[in-house]
Amino acid sequence: MAAGWCVGTVCECGPAGFTVLSGALRRSGQRAVSCLLEPRAGDSVACLQVAPDELWILAVLQREGETPHVLQLRGDTQLQVDGRLSLAAPQLCLRSDQLEVRAREARVALDSAELTGRHLSVVGSVVKLVGSVLSTVMDRVSHYSRHHVRTTEGTDRVAATHVECEARQLLRLSGEHTLVNGEKLVKTRGGQIHFG
Repeated sequence: MAAGWCVGTVCECGPAGFTVLSGALRRSGQRAVSCLLEPRAGDSVACLQVAPDELWILAVLQREGETPHVLQLRGDTQLQVDGRLSLAAPQLCLRSDQLEVRAREARVALDSAELTGRHLSVVGSVVKLVGSVLSTVMDRVSHYSRHHVRTTEGTDRVAATHVECEARQLLRLSGEHTLVNGEKLVKTRGGQIHFG
């Protein structure tokens, strides 16, 4: 049997395939691999009939209404471009159980960003944050470093119910004016105490 072309309308869609109506011809067929757009009921499609019971939908020619366009591929798929690839859309949404991005260098520029997650881990040899205002709210903060240097040009204030400063060798408090105020008790204890 010689292959024959026809243009028809998809009247039924199901897991087993599609039903195409072309004039008096009504056939069940499959979507060809080259037809990336998933056909929907009411679409005008170009078909190729290679056997009495074998019809292939090669392309979707026209779609009425505002039915979303779905590009569907079965199996593992790789998009490879020798040049530059750009995506432009008013809104872009990515949904996946697992997302992996690998790049030698990445730049992200946003007017506003919000990141929400149950667990967040950032690992890097050098991490730098630059901004005008930093605000953090935590139930518990734990910090460890071999060396910690902090410089504040204005006021550095700590307000807590209980404050402890512990040094293994030397604790030094230095200032042009030093004030120690105990509302009820000021206690100093040491093997030797020197004033002056």
